[in-house]
Amino acid sequence: MIGILYFFVIIFANSIGAVSGMGGGVIIKPVLDLIGAHSVSAISFYSSVAVFTMSISSTLKQRKSGQSFEWITIFWISVGAILGGVLGNFTFERLLDAFGNEDQVTKIQILLTILTLVFTFLYSKYDWRSYAFKSPSIYFGCGLVLGFLASLLGIGGGPINVSVLMFLFGFPIKKATSYSICTIFFSQLAKLITIACGSGFLQYDLSMLFYILPAAILGGIFGAKLSIFLPSKQVVLVFQMVLLLVLAINLFNFIQLI
Repeated sequence: MIGILYFFVIIFANSIGAVSGMGGGVIIKPVLDLIGAHSVSAISFYSSVAVFTMSISSTLKQRKSGQSFEWITIFWISVGAILGGVLGNFTFERLLDAFGNEDQVTKIQILLTILTLVFTFLYSKYDWRSYAFKSPSIYFGCGLVLGFLASLLGIGGGPINVSVLMFLFGFPIKKATSYSICTIFFSQLAKLITIACGSGFLQYDLSMLFYILPAAILGGIFGAKLSIFLPSKQVVLVFQMVLLLVLAINLFNFIQLI
């Protein structure tokens, strides 16, 4: 029953995540927290697997449709995202050890997620000034911060990816969503490799992957198709609606933990 519930949550989340560039984890993580069937570390793992799988299927679909990428830009952002992903997962594990209480770590994740959601909504709503940096060091630093937050919060990259890419590099939203998905791929790859080399995957209920993996693939394909056909204004609208939805879920989860 839980597996089937996860299946539909992930299809919906990854479809919306692929369209908006959020990656799905920003929906998956709080919804699975709300369901409460697994530990915070297991939910973070399942979310990362779902978002990582989605990023592969979505990027392949966009490439087949003729979507072009500036690979030098992606390279530097991705290198930063890989390192950030490793640091984010290390920080997450240390927080679990330090507090010895998963509820406290979940509160920290929720608060940081809420802050990124508020910043992102205000940025997309009021069209703040953007820049057009071209320096590899800026690309690297951007990837480092985004990868760190993606891994630490267990949201795959979430809304902050799109806003930061638009803010620092002047990307239009559809380009920012495509690059966000690429960044998500590398940050979550780094996180999964770190887990594999550390505590390993056997600590989790791996039978859930029979529901998570196909749902993640289907969500990535559906979302990529929608992203191709939707105009930029509609993408912005989807982006903002999802932000408000996820903000409400996170606030509810935080109140439940107090």
